[in-house]
Amino acid sequence: MSRTLNVVRMQLVNRQTFIWVPLIVLGGAFVVTWGIWAVLFANGVRGEMYGGGAQAPLWYFAVVGVQALTLTFPFSQAMSVTRREFYLGTLLTAALTSAILAVIFVVGGAIETATGGWGVGGYFFALQWLWDLGPLMAGVFFFVLAMFAFVVGFWAATIYKRFGNLWLTVVLVGLAILMLFAVWLISVTSSWVQVFSFIADAGVGGLTGALALVTVAMALISFPILRRATP
Repeated sequence: MSRTLNVVRMQLVNRQTFIWVPLIVLGGAFVVTWGIWAVLFANGVRGEMYGGGAQAPLWYFAVVGVQALTLTFPFSQAMSVTRREFYLGTLLTAALTSAILAVIFVVGGAIETATGGWGVGGYFFALQWLWDLGPLMAGVFFFVLAMFAFVVGFWAATIYKRFGNLWLTVVLVGLAILMLFAVWLISVTSSWVQVFSFIADAGVGGLTGALALVTVAMALISFPILRRATP
C-alpha cells in the first residue's frame, strides 16, 4: 500500500495536470457563464437561467487520463514501480481529484441555492434535474462522471501503448460504428420514446449506477492491457 501511495505522490509532483488546470477550467467556465447571465440580467431578463459549463473540466479530465499513462508510466518503470502499483496509484489519484471536483460542485450548488442563483437567477452547479435527489446524490454523480472521463482517457492510452496508433484508431472507429448502428436500430424500430422514457424513469440514480458500471468495466479492461504495454 505504501508503494501505491508513492505512485500517488509521483503523479502529484506536477499538480497542474491533476489539480490546478481542472480547477482553472472550471473557474473560467463559471466566470464566463456568470458574465453572460449578468449582461442578460442588466438588460431586464428575469427568471431562472441554466448553464452546462460545470462539465467543462470533464473534457480535460479525459486528457489527464491519457497523460497519466503516456507521460508518467515510462518514468514509473524506471523507478522499479510494478504495473499493478502504478495502475492502482493512478486510479487513486484520479479518485482524489474527482472527489475534490465533486465537493466544489456540491458547495457551489449550495451557494447558488442560498443566493438565488448568484443574485442573477443563474444556476451553474445546482441543475434542477440533477439535484432532485439532493446534493449528496449530485456530488456522487459528478464524481462518477469525472472518473468515467478519466478512465476513458486512460483506457485509450493503454491501447495506444500496447498496440500502437493503428489499433487504437481501429477500436475507436469500431465503437463509433457500433454507436451509429444503435442509433439506426432505435430509429428504424421507432423506439426513441421508449428509450427516453427508460432514461427518465432511471433518473439520476440509475444513470449514476450505469456510468459507474461502465467505468469499472473499462478500468478492469485496462489493467491486463497495461501489463503488456511497452513503457
